[in-house]
Amino acid sequence: MTKLGYYLAKRSVNKSQIAKRTGLTRARMNELTLTETSKLRAEELYLIALAINVNPCDMLGDICEGLMLVSEG
Repeated sequence: MTKLGYYLAKRSVNKSQIAKRTGLTRARMNELTLTETSKLRAEELYLIALAINVNPCDMLGDICEGLMLVSEG
């Protein structure tokens, strides 16, 4: 499961409802929540955040928590 998948599961969100509200297909929602190699586009994150009534910046921060820049040297 992807970080987005865990994020939505933690909030008991119905992926089918999100798909309908955002215009994303259920197949794309499954890919974004189950396939580690999938790439979440900014537009998708924004629409999903709006669909579940959360601040897109907060959602991005939660999903990307732990990411760090590569140190130089």
